[in-house]
Amino acid sequence: MRFRVSGFAFYSNKLQAPQPETRNEKRETRNEKPKIVPWNTPMTSEQFHQIAHTIPHQPGIYKYYDGQNTLLYVGKAKDLRKRVGSYFSKTFTNYKTHELVHRIHHVEFTIVGSEQDAFLLENSLIKEYQPRFNINLKDDKSYPYIVIKKEPFPRIFLTRKKIDDGSEYLGPFTSAGKVRELISFIRQFVPLRTCKLNLTEQNIRKGKFKVCLEYHLGNCKGPCEALQSAEDYNEGLQDVRNILKGNLGSVINHFKKEMQQYAMNLSFEKAELTRKKIEHLESYQARSVIVSRHLTNIDVFSILKDGNLAYVNYLMVQNGTIVQTHTVPLEPKLEETEEEVLSFAIGSLRTSFNSLAAEIIVPFPIEYPDKAVTITVPKAGDKKKLLDLSVKNVEYFTEEIRKKKTLHLEGRTDREKKKVLYELQEYLQLPEVPDHIECFDNSNFQGSFPVSAMVCFRDGVPYKDDYRRFNVKTVQGINDFATMKEVVFRRYKRLMTDQEPLPKLVIIDGGKGQLSAAMESITELGLEHHLHLVGLAKNEEELFFPGDTESIKLPWDSDSLKLVRRIRDEVHRFGIAFHRNKRSKGTFKNELESISGIGSQTAQQLLKEYRSVKNIRERSEEELAALVGKAKARIITQYFKK
Repeated sequence: MRFRVSGFAFYSNKLQAPQPETRNEKRETRNEKPKIVPWNTPMTSEQFHQIAHTIPHQPGIYKYYDGQNTLLYVGKAKDLRKRVGSYFSKTFTNYKTHELVHRIHHVEFTIVGSEQDAFLLENSLIKEYQPRFNINLKDDKSYPYIVIKKEPFPRIFLTRKKIDDGSEYLGPFTSAGKVRELISFIRQFVPLRTCKLNLTEQNIRKGKFKVCLEYHLGNCKGPCEALQSAEDYNEGLQDVRNILKGNLGSVINHFKKEMQQYAMNLSFEKAELTRKKIEHLESYQARSVIVSRHLTNIDVFSILKDGNLAYVNYLMVQNGTIVQTHTVPLEPKLEETEEEVLSFAIGSLRTSFNSLAAEIIVPFPIEYPDKAVTITVPKAGDKKKLLDLSVKNVEYFTEEIRKKKTLHLEGRTDREKKKVLYELQEYLQLPEVPDHIECFDNSNFQGSFPVSAMVCFRDGVPYKDDYRRFNVKTVQGINDFATMKEVVFRRYKRLMTDQEPLPKLVIIDGGKGQLSAAMESITELGLEHHLHLVGLAKNEEELFFPGDTESIKLPWDSDSLKLVRRIRDEVHRFGIAFHRNKRSKGTFKNELESISGIGSQTAQQLLKEYRSVKNIRERSEEELAALVGKAKARIITQYFKK
């Protein structure tokens, strides 16, 4: 059967091993009934050799299926017969490869015109079907594009959906945030419309539209009122394409000609604005150029293996500027070498990012089927600097992954979790392993209305069922010490009443004063010999016990310090979320509004000017009078004096 895909022709064949006849099958043959072939029988080496002669000595891809017709593996080959035959003639020491061969029920192959076509087709099929025995590219993001919409006077904007509507899609890019910054940067230099008006020639001629504020701000040239021609608008779009490709030289030259034209027409203000655009573009170009301006378009790749995963970094260089950088994790499944993993990643990333670079820089020689692409392994010079930069990126990426795994213990084994907790026990000299930790933190909104939050960690991971929020009940005004004393008392009074287990370690996020206040509550409850409290200094990240003059500094790179930081960050996050929720429901009433004679409008006016109640309290009556009048200023100052 002949097909045509992606511009090249290929042939597809399905090979199933001949199966031995059963007694029932022999009986069916004598009765001239259709032959039933067992579907679940794996293909043996002897059975493969019976059909091997039907596989051609040509380039292509092969697909292995199991008895349930599930795709197991996709591979490419210069010589299909030799490559497929190697699976049935070798004795594999790798368990996964042995398991793959044992499951193969039938083989399909596709003949293509060249090794390059096989490479592209294999990559495409792996992405589409993700067979369980193939390298797994663990990168499921949908990348953002900048689209130049197919319409009169095309708009440009960010999108994640690539639609076949005739529009031009530039990218993809690795970060939506950077794309938004880039679009904002472009609009400083190229005035393009942002409206969704249907600017057909007929609508413009009929005068259906009027220029908007963007025109008066100089961000648009008013094509809606025929104040800008389509030719001039398209010149701006070409500048956009050049900026995105790192080709700023042509854009700068365009603006230089425009500046000269303004100067000749004595439009010196416009000429000065254009000169500033040129300066900004030249400054942007100076920051963006890496290693050399004389480099052509180049793709740079580096690889780092870490356990069962491999990480590949990709730098896309255009006109000496790095326009893309991305690192992806890959999971090899069989006995793939570093060269094979890197080659697969290169094909996948170049396809994803639509790269047409004619040169690829790599750390070691690889087989790349496209003979039009030069493979370079640099030893010195600018290209070696680029490769070193790629290596730094992949090393940084893997280090960040390692830190996150250390900091977040979810998914780790009990032994790994216990190791961190044993380490913390040793540093703090605790009598028990702190497998139950609780942490308290106070916060307030604009200097008033305090709340508190508590988080709970069990076995080193968050236990959100025991998280608690506290609306402070007995404390008037801002008093962190009294607030901490109240919430700690309420928490452990409740645990005692309900006969719930107490934590092994309690962390008070604050200074010695807050720790002492918390300890007062523990003493009142008679729990001083059942709970261990430590304070966590907010700036120095030091721990201290009640009454101690010397603090405890955990090693800066220790897992135990990272766990303490995680707990502290979690209680901050939880407390802030509590505040936001309260504010969104309108449950906070500003302290100023509780002053007789001061309304909400005056309170908001003061907060807008001075930012917090604390700052208002510190102002003199004369300063307040200048903003809200003498009578209200006197009321406010007298209130705070009391």
